[in-house]
Amino acid sequence: MNNAETYMRRALELARLAASQDEVPIGAVVVDPESGEVVAESHNMSEHGGEATAHAEMLAMQQACLKLGQKRLWNMDLYVTLEPCTMCAAAISFMRIGRVFFGATDEKGGAIVSGVRFYEQPTCHHRPEVISGICAEECGKVLKDFFMKKRKM
Repeated sequence: MNNAETYMRRALELARLAASQDEVPIGAVVVDPESGEVVAESHNMSEHGGEATAHAEMLAMQQACLKLGQKRLWNMDLYVTLEPCTMCAAAISFMRIGRVFFGATDEKGGAIVSGVRFYEQPTCHHRPEVISGICAEECGKVLKDFFMKKRKM
């Protein structure tokens, strides 16, 4: 198992934790690529966290900034189980994340390789390297299983 898969598997654990709390199962991990240290991690908390912007990526990046005492995450890596939405893609750019690794693509709400393709827009000032498809099948299955269960309720 390579490092990318290891960190994505941690994000998957967080996604499963989110599902157990009746949150959309998305997990995110911020990693310092030089040391390999997990700086911060989170899962979605939009349903029970008090506000709609409590996406896994946003929360993990906010925690990383607080932990490191800085307003940007220069060259950090972000692992997330689902392709980030437009809001999260913009925040990733503003935070100056170096690389984004994501699992499943999101044809409906994604904004990196789907939808608006935020990093390809001329108004985007910082374009992180994007690596997609890490544990994609498993990441997608966690989401599909969650929503299938919701529909049966």
